Amino acid sequence: MTPTTAGPVDALVDAVLGVPGVVGLHAGALGEVATYLPGRRVPGVRVRDGVVDVHVVLAEGAPLRTTAVAVRAAVATLVPGAAVDVTVEDVRAPGVAAPPGRRPS
Repeated sequence: MTPTTAGPVDALVDAVLGVPGVVGLHAGALGEVATYLPGRRVPGVRVRDGVVDVHVVLAEGAPLRTTAVAVRAAVATLVPGAAVDVTVEDVRAPGVAAPPGRRPS
């Protein structure tokens, strides 16, 4: 799989958003974490030099370490051999609007 094309990147996003406790993706403090595809930008996932960076927003109360490990495992199944770096950018309380970059459920 080449995660720099639309299908594989969308699969990565779906896998990450499917992890319990993950409520969204986050583009980073300056919006620098993204994959650029023809006609669109996918925030929260960046693939470069054998490394997949994933920046997430967790639900309040989600166990940070356990959720990060689950995100890493979900991505690793789609991109075998790549290093997967997971960064928790924010925690969202129930009833708070979804962060920018979150794909609709």
